[in-house]
Amino acid sequence: MGKVTAGRDYLGTLAPDFAGINDDVLFGQVWANEEALAPKYRSMITIAALMGAGIFDESLTGHLETGKQNGITKKEIVALVTQLAFYTGWPKGWSVFAKVAEIYKEDDTDENHAGMFGLGNLLEDEHFNGKVYVKEILDFNYPMIADNVTFEPGCRNNWHIHQAGQILFCTNGAGWYQEEGKEAQCLHAGDVVKIPAGVKHWHGASKNSWFSHIALEDWSKGQPEWLEKVNDEAYDALED
Repeated sequence: MGKVTAGRDYLGTLAPDFAGINDDVLFGQVWANEEALAPKYRSMITIAALMGAGIFDESLTGHLETGKQNGITKKEIVALVTQLAFYTGWPKGWSVFAKVAEIYKEDDTDENHAGMFGLGNLLEDEHFNGKVYVKEILDFNYPMIADNVTFEPGCRNNWHIHQAGQILFCTNGAGWYQEEGKEAQCLHAGDVVKIPAGVKHWHGASKNSWFSHIALEDWSKGQPEWLEKVNDEAYDALED
């Protein structure tokens, strides 16, 4: 990080010794020791300490901004504050999130929801009701094709049938899977769905979350058979 002069800027006349220790020791030596701890982790530690102490003034704002500059992503800061709220108090979580929302407000892009395989390409397909991205993993040169599919919140595909069945490996976010005549099943990272051949079904994201899964299937018996759209009222009635 660059040279810090905040101590001398604000307290150079009133408390020069304190200001010097702040600028030269805390930031000039401790923060500068990147071999021991990377700046990103120092920012995380500092934010956690300030939140635990209930300090929500310009100091916290400054360290949140520095943390962002040091590489803390929006996804990481949300996870950090959420976990800390359980240990330091729920109201403190609300206070910090108010600042996080302002500092990261321009960072909510689709790329932030890429997951472990990346977003891939935006799919232009009438069989989906919203934005969906596909990242090819295995193409038709292999016995099975595999794609990482990422749905924006509220996006799902139409009812459809796979001639040889399909397997879904859920990798990120929260979503839904439903077979005709059965209750919808809520999905999260780590869930696996085995779809038999010829079974009518749909799958997609929940209303309030992005959702990614790997779709593994054999197209040797034919392409999917696309059917009607999922009923909006039935989907809206699902509780995330």
